[in-house]
Amino acid sequence: QVQLVESGGGSVQTGGSLRLSCTASGYILSSCTMGWFRQAPGKEREFVAATAWSGNYRYTYYADSAEGRFTISRGNAGNTVDLRMNNLKPEDTAVYYCAAVSYFTRSLKVADVDYWGQGTQVTVSS
Repeated sequence: QVQLVESGGGSVQTGGSLRLSCTASGYILSSCTMGWFRQAPGKEREFVAATAWSGNYRYTYYADSAEGRFTISRGNAGNTVDLRMNNLKPEDTAVYYCAAVSYFTRSLKVADVDYWGQGTQVTVSS
């Protein structure tokens, strides 16, 4: 059983930065995908960013809303994933969830996720 524990988040003003971290405990394959989703009040959970590993091959991808502002990175051991968020906007306000699947994928979707973190709140005020 894999457990994902998030940290970080909080409240910032428009243009500010935040860093989210996620640590996986239990057995997690080196060839797997870890990423972040978010869910705003009254909206569906949506993909933000992911990093997929397969051997020495690394593939990182972002939602259009995150491209250029957010950076996802994964620790060398493969069991941690960070999301650095810059130039935050009020529309980035949401609960952010760490996610993991036990295989390499170039397109991470909610329905694919095997493991979820508990979520951490990010609030951006104007």
